[in-house]
Amino acid sequence: MMDIAMRKSFDGLCGLVISLMQRQTISGEVFEFLNRSRTHIKLLYQEDGGFVLYYKRLEQATFGSPELKKGELSWSDLVLLVEGIRVVMSIQKKHYSLQ
Repeated sequence: MMDIAMRKSFDGLCGLVISLMQRQTISGEVFEFLNRSRTHIKLLYQEDGGFVLYYKRLEQATFGSPELKKGELSWSDLVLLVEGIRVVMSIQKKHYSLQ
């Protein structure tokens, strides 16, 4: 399915998000599409003025496969993925909270 996404533009990707992912494109989420060989990535996002489509092709290597929690990727993990940074081990310490 994701190789199909590499041939699609704004409207086609919105259709995949709505029909296959059963999500709304206006939710503020960034939708990620990778090809089978993990050398191409597309990110679809809607902002106030319209849709933004980010497309990156790697000349060497492949995009990593981050661990997904609930099928979602945090913003920091997405940035690391796009930049080609693979985190082998990380420790997140608790933050102070007033609750």
